Amino acid sequence: MAEALEAPFERPDVGFNDLPGWTWVGTYGGHFLQCDLLAGFEHGFFTRQWQGRQPEELAGEISAGVSVHRTRQVHGGEVLAARDAERGPWPEADGLRSDGGGQSLWVCGADCTPVLIVDPAGGRVAACHAGWRGVVARIVPAAIEALVADGARREQLLVALGPAVHGIRYQVERSVTLQVAAAMEADASGPMPPGALADLERCGALLLDPAPGRDRLDIRRATALQLTRLGMVPERIALCPLCTVAEPSLFHSWRRDGVKAVQWSGVVSQA
Repeated sequence: MAEALEAPFERPDVGFNDLPGWTWVGTYGGHFLQCDLLAGFEHGFFTRQWQGRQPEELAGEISAGVSVHRTRQVHGGEVLAARDAERGPWPEADGLRSDGGGQSLWVCGADCTPVLIVDPAGGRVAACHAGWRGVVARIVPAAIEALVADGARREQLLVALGPAVHGIRYQVERSVTLQVAAAMEADASGPMPPGALADLERCGALLLDPAPGRDRLDIRRATALQLTRLGMVPERIALCPLCTVAEPSLFHSWRRDGVKAVQWSGVVSQA
């Protein structure tokens, strides 16, 4: 069983006590990050220290479920039941929801947001990969609705948004911003509602960029706004302050390095 570290290990520009609500955990295999809000559920956000090790191996590091479930991520909005993704060839999807006990659900990313959702009352869990295309496709609201359809109560769910690129380091074209703004509403296919851009600004998801026709976009904050629009309260949503681009010794980053490499994140339902 993993135990919380009692002393800091080498990390650039990040003090050991600078992450309120988050805890670094040490095992014989390395260190990973846990969200205090998800206490009671075995889960982890892994770093590049774990490069080369697959989810089946990492599951043992967090005392995870007996079966590992994953997908081939395509930046879409589909959420599958775990039983549909328990062996290769891995199906195309960007979200998984538990449909049995002892299941370990895995997503990966290298700037996109790894999202873990738990239902403390029923033991249900979900895991999503959410880049800007996933936000536009409303992947996280889809996972929430899938858990609710399975019997969870929306107001009892807890959500952890893991390490991802910070908005100040994520420049996008205005066309991307407009798609994200429109996706804040349940009917993302309709016209963008008045004030949608202002809503993104108020929540910190939309930042100014000096380049014409460009914006700085914080996908995690946009995802959090989607969740509050579903009726979830901010106190049940945790947003990790670590930026994958800004921490090269901790995280892979496509935006920083242009290299295809990922870190894993996972969560498992209570048996």
